Amino acid sequence: MINEIKKDAQARMHKSLESLAHAFGQIRTGKAHPSILGSVMVPYYGTDTSITQVANITVKDSRTLQVVAFERNMLAAVDKAIQSAGLNLNPTNLGELLLISMPALTEETRKGFTKQARSAAEDARVAVRNIRRDALGELKKLVKDKEISEDEERRAAADIQKLTDKAEADIDAATKQKEADLMAV
Repeated sequence: MINEIKKDAQARMHKSLESLAHAFGQIRTGKAHPSILGSVMVPYYGTDTSITQVANITVKDSRTLQVVAFERNMLAAVDKAIQSAGLNLNPTNLGELLLISMPALTEETRKGFTKQARSAAEDARVAVRNIRRDALGELKKLVKDKEISEDEERRAAADIQKLTDKAEADIDAATKQKEADLMAV
């Protein structure tokens, strides 16, 4: 019973870290990376579809992405979707493919992206703490129902706190790395 609670908490904390990594992937650094376009939705035969389902995105060089639509007639729709996604990117349509040059980041945009990264990290910390709270609540319920002793609860609570501390340390490390990437000129 206690092991199930710990495993569940650990799995949920891991998902929070994956979610943070995904959020950081959406924050643009000065370098080209395909995950920047991950949130772009393209109208595909009446259904909004992820850009990765209708086009191949590759890195041409450190500041340029190349987008090749699987169907040639979809290139204009992909172009329009990228422009309207609010990423401040303007693709160049070459007929068979799109080239997207990453504009250099100004100091102001770097600070804005850093603030966005810190906000995503704080959301992840809150999620991890909520998971800890839920797990501790389940342990207290087991003690109340006399399924485990108070000593077992204390040991399990200490283990859950260790999981929480590790997850928060991972969040801090990921945040420092993202900030360093953002502030690198």
